[in-house]
Amino acid sequence: MTGGAAAGGAPPAGTVTDPLALSSGRGRWVVAATVLGSGIALLDSTVVGIALPSIGRDFHGGVGTLQWVVTGYALTLAAFLLLGGSLGDRYGRKRIFSVGVVWFAAASVCCGLAPSAGLLVAARVVQGVGSALLTPASLAILQASFRADDRARAIGAWSGFSGIAAAAGPLVGGYLIAVGSWRWVFFINLPLAAAVLVLTARHVPESSDPTSAGRIDTVGASLAVVFLAGLTYGLIEAPTRGWSSPGVVASLALAVAAAPAFLIVEHRRAHPMLPLELFRSRQFTGANAVTFAVYGALGGALFLLPVELQIVKHYSPLESGLALLPLTLVMLTLSARSGQLSVRLGPRLQMTAGPLIVGAGLALLTRATNPGSYWTQVFPAVLLFAFGLAVTVAPLTATAMGAAPAEHSGIASAVNNVVARAAGLLAVAVLPLLAGLTGAAALGDAELAAGFRTAMLVSGVVSAAGGLLAALTIRNPSRAPGPVHHDETCWSCSVSGPPLQPALAAAIDARG
Repeated sequence: MTGGAAAGGAPPAGTVTDPLALSSGRGRWVVAATVLGSGIALLDSTVVGIALPSIGRDFHGGVGTLQWVVTGYALTLAAFLLLGGSLGDRYGRKRIFSVGVVWFAAASVCCGLAPSAGLLVAARVVQGVGSALLTPASLAILQASFRADDRARAIGAWSGFSGIAAAAGPLVGGYLIAVGSWRWVFFINLPLAAAVLVLTARHVPESSDPTSAGRIDTVGASLAVVFLAGLTYGLIEAPTRGWSSPGVVASLALAVAAAPAFLIVEHRRAHPMLPLELFRSRQFTGANAVTFAVYGALGGALFLLPVELQIVKHYSPLESGLALLPLTLVMLTLSARSGQLSVRLGPRLQMTAGPLIVGAGLALLTRATNPGSYWTQVFPAVLLFAFGLAVTVAPLTATAMGAAPAEHSGIASAVNNVVARAAGLLAVAVLPLLAGLTGAAALGDAELAAGFRTAMLVSGVVSAAGGLLAALTIRNPSRAPGPVHHDETCWSCSVSGPPLQPALAAAIDARG
């Protein structure tokens, strides 16, 4: 298992010798530790989005500064997520989870104390590595720690409680900024991290994968970082430094060279970080292509929306957090039902229609720059957008998982997560460029409003393209007659799917 769910209903490799019951006191503490651990990463993603305008004002930065605050974290998280899962399998999930929590907390302190935008971005890069260590380990601990008949319920409980944390994030972030400053959105991680470490040390059993063999794929991970960093730097800095700038040219050239080198290394390795043979499946490749389109549109749009609401609509940080709350609530309410519907109908219809609905909601967000109340200008678009995501996400994740062989279900989940995070990373780098939002002047009311409208239309088109891709590539699986049973794989597929902003992956399947 690598950073994801165990295959099928069989016990995962490295299960503890005395599996826990969910009803036991220790079992509940293990769930609490993993919920809090993943929760600090979920909370951080949410509150940083709400804090971006305040950070920009404090450091007198433009759109590029805000992009780097988001992409610095996303870059290392996307690049090291698969490696983090491998390290947990090899050296112990409890150990790597604890290291990730300490790493994340230390980087959070550096973020909160950062005296300049450059140092804040550097701390965010380090913070992403910590998240890449703790995120896959949290679910792997649950898979390895509980009895087979309690495993799905434990993951469902993790899902539900994490969904509540995600829903509370915008409110917490807005409140902290209102009563203090944006720096407190990082400092809040410290008491949570301390609690996680105490609970983990006292209650979480250690587990590892005894079948894990071969060397850790550090070369593949390094090439992934070079590719993502080079491409991101070139796209963000080119508008201000110029496309012919030596630094921009060099970074893009590095990215162009690193991409094929990464594929060659992964093809030749006996134990690659990314098994390329998974992409021989048309269904798996199609599902991940749809993931890239939908999550790219989602990541780019929701990077700009809190900024637009605070600068153009003059919302407070708390009000902009509340404006996004319907997105979380709709996902919590409808995603499980959407997953059940796709089991009966097959995923193709929902994976086609859902991204089209998301695209319509994003296009409708162009009205958010017009005078008027939240309920007439913003809420209808957010509601439509949220409904489209609820229709799409559960069948999308389950399809990506189901298209892989059972023994690769964990890595298939991790690959789908990485695709989603990389899509969001690249969208945050590219979308402002396409919308003409570059430099400090782009944060003026009129300039931002015009660019935001363009960005929403671009995002809507990209999401709709994902729906068309699904229609062309996704096929409904053939089913033998008889009742449908929801096994542990279905739970794991839905729960460990790709991350939503604000970190709604935990809420995809709250059926615990």
